[in-house]
Amino acid sequence: MRQALIVWGGWAGHEPEQCAAIVADMLRHQDFEVVIENTTEAFADPGLGGFDLVVPIVTMMTIEREEMRSLAAAIEAGTGLAGFHGQMGDSFRGEPDYQFIVGGQWVAHPGNIIDYAVDVVRPDDPVMQGIERFAYRSEQYYMHVDPSNEVLATTTFDGTHCGWIKGVTMPVVWKRRHGAGRVFYSSLGHVSAEFSHPDMSRIISRGMAWAARG
Repeated sequence: MRQALIVWGGWAGHEPEQCAAIVADMLRHQDFEVVIENTTEAFADPGLGGFDLVVPIVTMMTIEREEMRSLAAAIEAGTGLAGFHGQMGDSFRGEPDYQFIVGGQWVAHPGNIIDYAVDVVRPDDPVMQGIERFAYRSEQYYMHVDPSNEVLATTTFDGTHCGWIKGVTMPVVWKRRHGAGRVFYSSLGHVSAEFSHPDMSRIISRGMAWAARG
């Protein structure tokens, strides 16, 4: 049975504990054994590399250097990393090493909670299979992203809330590699209620399965 570690914490507005419970259930339905922790100290555990998948559900926190080194080493050696929204894309603003692993960092969400569309650009990928362009209501993330990401879905800003970015197409879902580890990210998922959106939930579930070792 594959092993997954969920670490939750940080800004309460992202409902990290509730999201952790939902993600844990998703993983258990895929036959993962799940461990849940609410401190970044879990990243420094000598056994971290024994996990097949790490899911950070952490926003705007700090991470100790030994924790960051341990997390990076585990991923480089083959442990997968997967997550969503600011819970993975805005976890540690002061850690470029972490942002390098993730492949991006949140910088803005013009208009806050708005209606926008998500465009599937890789319908052939198993993560996106059977999913077509869909409407979504949440924060539309503007991110600084790594050009080496394998982008699976995008969104385009219409300029309503920030005129000078009108027409900018931004990655929403991507995959990448970091050493021997697989990394998956989706910017969807501001709060736990968004997991009721079938396409959002399906993307994250499949993405976690893809990222996990083995």
